[in-house]
Amino acid sequence: MAELGASPAFPRRIVNRPTSGVPDAVAAARIELRQLRYFISLAEELHFGRAAAREHIVQSALSQQVQRLERTLGVELVHRTTRHIELSPAGARFLLEARQIIEHVDRAAGLAQGLTSAPPALRVGLLDEGYEAARPVLRALRARHPDLEIHQVQAGVPEQCRMLADGRLDVGVGRSCAAPPQIASELFRLDPLGVLVPEGHRLARLPAVPVSALAGETLLMPDESRAPELAEFVAEICRTAGFVPTAHRGSVQNLRAAVDLVAGGACVMCVPASTADLAAPARWRPLAPAVPRYPWSILWRAEHPSREALAMVATARELAIRGGWRDPREPRVDLAS
Repeated sequence: MAELGASPAFPRRIVNRPTSGVPDAVAAARIELRQLRYFISLAEELHFGRAAAREHIVQSALSQQVQRLERTLGVELVHRTTRHIELSPAGARFLLEARQIIEHVDRAAGLAQGLTSAPPALRVGLLDEGYEAARPVLRALRARHPDLEIHQVQAGVPEQCRMLADGRLDVGVGRSCAAPPQIASELFRLDPLGVLVPEGHRLARLPAVPVSALAGETLLMPDESRAPELAEFVAEICRTAGFVPTAHRGSVQNLRAAVDLVAGGACVMCVPASTADLAAPARWRPLAPAVPRYPWSILWRAEHPSREALAMVATARELAIRGGWRDPREPRVDLAS
């Protein structure tokens, strides 16, 4: 486990050559740590007032220091308008490196002062619909690396991708078909899809439910704002069977609430087999005739992934083969639909 806690090697340069013509080494030497901290706060808050309050300085001082940082680098890090601010492409790239520098400096200071070094940590993004699919991976990861701190963050795939890109997450779990190019992914589990129905429902008596039988049911669809990729997957299955689902007029924010809604007879809902143990008092039945399988992937930053993130990818890959979660001859990308 010693190598897992090691810090990744720093790149020789943190930015491209400034457009002002200042040599990289000179520009880097002029960067102050407080400027990096102020920029990180501004990038996370996207508001000068909130970032200044977070750093316990006045807004004008924070703005001046960020501007000095931009002049030193010779690039614009933040696009400013009268209504809002946003990171420039250069700012987004710089943010990842700035965070690593500050984390490394803080760790070095703690070691110099004789403080116990912080244990390695992994921030994992997933919705509760995907937790059961990823639970064996997380359990195996904890067993292999008992000193690894795992922090779970509730987030759908679109938000996971944003958080991965700006360094707030290390790993995501979900369908990867809509992930941007800067996010790497690997398919680790093809999860048979089924339907949750109330106990005593006509479909509960069937060993498997034809997709076409859902045409006459009110279907609770996944929340588009949280899991658009799962909602589209279910909708496409229905369209392939020749009908547009009748959607339940309402939404829920977690799987437990969805099960309660189904058990009360308000609707039915399509969910993966990994969640079947959580279905009581509702009943889970596989879809037929050809059972569709929902593709779960591990997501991580393509550039400069953490050692902890790569450890989870390796664990998921090994369990996928050992557990038969997907055919080892299949590609490791999400080609399922």
